[in-house]
Amino acid sequence: MKHRKFLLTAVVSVVALTLAACGSNNSSSAEGTSKSTLNLSAQATLDTIDISKATGFGQTGNVFESFYRLGKNGKPAPGLAQSSQVSKDGKTWTFTLRKNLKWSNGDPITAADFVYSWRRSLTPKTLSPYSYLFDGVKNASKISAGKMSPSKLGIKAEGKRKVVITLNKPISYFKVLMAYPLFGPQNEKVVKKYGKKYATNSKYMVYSGPFKITGWNGTGDTWSFVKNNNYWDKKVVKLKRINYQVVKTYSTGLNMYYQKKLDLVNLDSEQVKNLKSRSDYKVYPYSLVNYLAFNYNDTNATNKKAFNNRNIRLALSLALDRKTVANKILGDGSSVPKGFVASDLASSPINGKDFADEEYGSEVMAYNEKKAKQLWKKGLKEIGANKLTFTVLADNSQGHSDPLTQYYQSQWTKVLPGISIKIANVPSTVATSRAKNGDFDIYLGHWGADFNDPISFLQTKVSGTSYNYGGWSNKEYDALVKKAENQDANNPKARWKDMLAAEKIYMQDVGGLPIYQQSFAYLQNSKLRGVIHNTAGTQWSYKYAYFK
Repeated sequence: MKHRKFLLTAVVSVVALTLAACGSNNSSSAEGTSKSTLNLSAQATLDTIDISKATGFGQTGNVFESFYRLGKNGKPAPGLAQSSQVSKDGKTWTFTLRKNLKWSNGDPITAADFVYSWRRSLTPKTLSPYSYLFDGVKNASKISAGKMSPSKLGIKAEGKRKVVITLNKPISYFKVLMAYPLFGPQNEKVVKKYGKKYATNSKYMVYSGPFKITGWNGTGDTWSFVKNNNYWDKKVVKLKRINYQVVKTYSTGLNMYYQKKLDLVNLDSEQVKNLKSRSDYKVYPYSLVNYLAFNYNDTNATNKKAFNNRNIRLALSLALDRKTVANKILGDGSSVPKGFVASDLASSPINGKDFADEEYGSEVMAYNEKKAKQLWKKGLKEIGANKLTFTVLADNSQGHSDPLTQYYQSQWTKVLPGISIKIANVPSTVATSRAKNGDFDIYLGHWGADFNDPISFLQTKVSGTSYNYGGWSNKEYDALVKKAENQDANNPKARWKDMLAAEKIYMQDVGGLPIYQQSFAYLQNSKLRGVIHNTAGTQWSYKYAYFK
């Protein structure tokens, strides 16, 4: 779910996020787990292991590696590159690969593998869903549009170990982006050898990361990651195997955890209520904010007037108690956001403060029924209406959509006189299609970051972007985002101020209603150590994981 003029974030679905997980164990759980084997659950099988075609790398960041890998706190950590250099103008990056790098099959990993991989991902026939993430690279957008040969892409190999990348303009978060497996190498010889079979089975693939996949056939409910003995840093990898099993219900997962068949179990809200006092209870946050989008171009003329009235938008916001949503309706560790940009995503280069701590949304997201009623009446008078009927569109594949939409319906009906709320909980593909086509009044959407930078959220609200559902538009906001991405791209402090100013405009204008920031609750093996969890990008890394 994304669109970017240059490089932007990706929507990360809840299912994709929970596919990758860490372990769990305490005195009542996996005591018998092998010290070299980690047993994990997944909600669905892997949809693909082709990095050009993947839509998320929550767990496969453990088997594919790029110039860097994501370390603690969303910071780039050592990967296949031994070193990197960037030109003063920020437009040319040079990566020098480590000596004697090898694929899992023993083939050498060379600079040419990166060039091939990037070109393959951008070739239109590959249909890479993340091809837009290359748009800051010279000629990338023209190549993905089929208007230029992939050979013109701004990447080249100089010898076997040096990769030179040319950008259209400086990209301040480029180093973090280069930790994303999408930008890693692919073995051309292997791709051509297997042809249509490539990446359809774990045996028709080679791996560059600390683990390799076995036992995956594209549809099965079980597969494993096993230690890649050709990995450049294999000495620090303590786990020999990570077993995955698809577990479709929360109750089944919890029973398996108690039976010592899993080292991790993801909990639903009811389980959290009963288990959150346990010593093996853990909450992992994500840079995923769920929000309500208004349709500023609603086909209903009265509703269009309503959504373009700030008093009505603010009334709808103040009528909702976000603490009730996070703590009672969800109860899974999710929290109240401070704005549209998620908390714990990025820190200021000026004072080290979290971006969200400016709390530009505190006033417009406060729960205040009295003020909501006043603003509602004022707004109705301004648009010449005495009643309004809205339909809330939601994706019913997410288990919490029913209680959430019911809460919105109940709360707005209780607080705001003259309002009528209808609910449309529909399948995910239908909801997404309707949202993209502007076929809604209010849409329950979400956005998550693939890299740790506020721009990953902010660019989604630029006028005309395809994921700016509802068409909110503000020229000053657009100019600030553009400035952050161009004029101030090489000035971290000025860029940060640009982004803060943009967030303030969006929140003060009540462009949309951030409702909650997603977290996931688990029971986790108390003996498990060394797991790296990040709120964005490749969320889970088991490279350093071990059992105490």
